Amino acid sequence: MAVRLAQLFAACGSEVILGSRTPERAKRITTGLGLGSITPGSYEDAANASIVLPSMFLRDGMLDTLEPLRSRFDGKLWIDITNPFNDRYDDFIFPWNTSSAEEIQKCFPRARLVGAFKNVWWEVFDQPKFEGGVSDVYVVGDDKASKHEFQQLVNGAPFRFVDAGRLANARFVERMTLFAAELGQRQGYFPRMNWRLLGEPWTTGKADRVKQLIARG
Repeated sequence: MAVRLAQLFAACGSEVILGSRTPERAKRITTGLGLGSITPGSYEDAANASIVLPSMFLRDGMLDTLEPLRSRFDGKLWIDITNPFNDRYDDFIFPWNTSSAEEIQKCFPRARLVGAFKNVWWEVFDQPKFEGGVSDVYVVGDDKASKHEFQQLVNGAPFRFVDAGRLANARFVERMTLFAAELGQRQGYFPRMNWRLLGEPWTTGKADRVKQLIARG
């Protein structure tokens, strides 16, 4: 996910630092990518960037790993892509009344957290279009300015970015991601799958018709 997202943001015009516990590994990866806008570095180097996107599992100690870098996140846009999957990928490590996004925000309250890409499986980054159309990325956050800043960063990316409301709505996005994965595996789609909100504008005439049906019912 980290490499694919680095490529996506680079394609949208950003300079990206790909951080790793072992900078040598990051150097091998970036050399293989051959993109001058993606440079290798340590976790510390990546944390010094103006925008951060940690790509690691909460169950593997992400919060503890980032704790020593706490002060570097103050005031920064933090793009949260995490889902609180257990190691069997059949449930979450958190109860229903919270989410990865909310738990991260509690731990790092001075960061400006925006949740995104939680519903996008890795295979979709390689082939983002389905039957000629793009799929949705649901963007959650409590700060409108931060969500707007995120939208500017991904301008030109091959997805439709949907404002999914407050940060607490990450609970639904994360749960739906797990549910969609189960359905996708049954249908033989996983991980080449995503979902999209479908609809059409609701007209006054339709609304009046529904009211008439309700009145008759």
